[in-house]
Amino acid sequence: MTRAPRAPRLGLTVGATVVAVALAVGGCTGTQPSEADGWRRGAPPLTTPWTDEVGPGDALPEYPRPQLARPTAADPDWLDLNGVWQYEAWDGSGAIPFGTDLPGTILVPYPEESALSGVQEHADHALYRTTVEVPDRYVADGGRVRLHFGAVSHEATVYVNGRQVAQHAGGYDAFSADITPALRATGTQEIVVAVDSPVDAAAVPVGKQRLEPGGIFYTASSGIWQTVWLEPVPPVSIATLVATPDVDTSTFTTTATFHGDAAGARLAIDAYADGVKVATASGPAASALTLTVREPRLWTPDDPFLYTFTATLSGPGVHDAVETYAGLREIAVENVGGKQRITLNHVPTFLLATLDQGFWPDGIYTAPTDDALRFDIEKTKDLGFNAIRKHVKVEPARWYAWADRLGVLVWQDIPSMPNGRNDTLTPGDQQGFRAETTRIVDQLRGVTSVIGWVTFNEGWGQWSVQAASDLAAQVKAQDPSRLVDAASGVNCCDVPTDSGGGDVVDWHVYQGPALPSPGTRRAAVDGEHGGLSLPVDGHAWPGADLNPYGAVPDRDALTAGYVANTTAMLRSAAAYGISGSVYTQITDVETEQNGLLTYDRRVVKVDEDAVRAVNRQTIAAGSR
Repeated sequence: MTRAPRAPRLGLTVGATVVAVALAVGGCTGTQPSEADGWRRGAPPLTTPWTDEVGPGDALPEYPRPQLARPTAADPDWLDLNGVWQYEAWDGSGAIPFGTDLPGTILVPYPEESALSGVQEHADHALYRTTVEVPDRYVADGGRVRLHFGAVSHEATVYVNGRQVAQHAGGYDAFSADITPALRATGTQEIVVAVDSPVDAAAVPVGKQRLEPGGIFYTASSGIWQTVWLEPVPPVSIATLVATPDVDTSTFTTTATFHGDAAGARLAIDAYADGVKVATASGPAASALTLTVREPRLWTPDDPFLYTFTATLSGPGVHDAVETYAGLREIAVENVGGKQRITLNHVPTFLLATLDQGFWPDGIYTAPTDDALRFDIEKTKDLGFNAIRKHVKVEPARWYAWADRLGVLVWQDIPSMPNGRNDTLTPGDQQGFRAETTRIVDQLRGVTSVIGWVTFNEGWGQWSVQAASDLAAQVKAQDPSRLVDAASGVNCCDVPTDSGGGDVVDWHVYQGPALPSPGTRRAAVDGEHGGLSLPVDGHAWPGADLNPYGAVPDRDALTAGYVANTTAMLRSAAAYGISGSVYTQITDVETEQNGLLTYDRRVVKVDEDAVRAVNRQTIAAGSR
């Protein structure tokens, strides 16, 4: 069946500001099977409030790339390929049956192991197949068609009409391919994706996914787990556009990359604040352009103001237009009262964060809906936190757009390789990890809310002490505009030795708080603490009873424990010069019951008013 185009959602209101870059539903859908073609949702161990909203016509239909909309955010031009695909587990080496129906079905983009996918099983190797009708206008006048994948775990080989168009290794970064040469002149086009998902059976970045989950490690998410979509682009098109802010000069420096030969073309960029043009610049396409904004308004968690940027690429036979956004903010480590402290826009700012693992009982790595994706960020803000540590996972682009708009500071972890195997990692394993790190940093460089990179966690996949310093230096050279935490939990676990690298020293202490001291050039943060556990009957993962950091009997005790733990941080932060802390964690996850919310997001386990009050006091005291 071919579904009709959906009406776009044309705006997003956050507080009193109407954000110009919309998180829109747009485009239309390809030719896809319906529920009558054999797909059935599985039964998750726990449902969320959004589980029943997911189906063939409602599989994350929102526009997936708000940081670069073509031609505009209000009306992006794209073709949604999420929905029911044909599916088959296979041996990974046999002939691929092009032009042939596969026996099973799967709801893309939910990972194979999830209930929402309808498969609910792991396969090391799998085939995905769908057909799509590409509008004639996509290829008119020399137009090109790009096929995008938000993320596929871990290796994907993509074929269009039996012709290989892409091969990608890396489960956390987006990739795309120009499929125009593989398209038939008329009729439906066949897309087949062959997936290899070794999870922790190989030395590849997997974060907390495990083939045999248990303890602090969880169910794997294999195969396609982020949105798949088509996009029409001109023969020469803008591939990336990043606006890097400078608070001191009230400027943004924009840089772009291109698909096709942009030599001789020019790029014109306009910046808008609430629809009013406040800056403009133009120059050769390959050059960096600087825009100075009038009456600058800084981005902060309390005022997450975003500027909109329109870019036009033009030249002989060349024309493209895109829209993006960015906030004017600066993160740094500066000497404040004789101690190295983290500052936001040159103001000492205590980063009070939750550990956010991004797992869901129905979708595992993939939030069931966009409302669900936004929910955890909103609850973090409701509880009085101003930051999130996104733990050994990279989220879809829309998660970061919500973080930008809602106003949270994000510590972004690089997903780790499996723990406990550092001495077996080969030079090839190490290089693969470095390469995926580079691609992740590139992908998220335009995200305002991301203020720091965490390159290793507790030594997992860290092949030497020096590796932490080396990787931190690699990331800092690639992105000097943000902080780098070379090793979170440097005092514990697989590599309990500080390399001295990065911008911060980071300890983990349960229940904590951890109280490292800043050095002569590095700030100090409590990278993880807390972990008080409270199972809630009817809202716990089956068999879950993991309370490694201390159990409490009821809601009042959990609230009191959290307040006491955070009060200890409040009293000590100024004396020690701590610049931030990370409480474990925002929600329960599978066997872990130490969330402030249950895993199904149906119960807030603490008194919100009491938690918010102590959090606000801690941010104020730690920011002096």
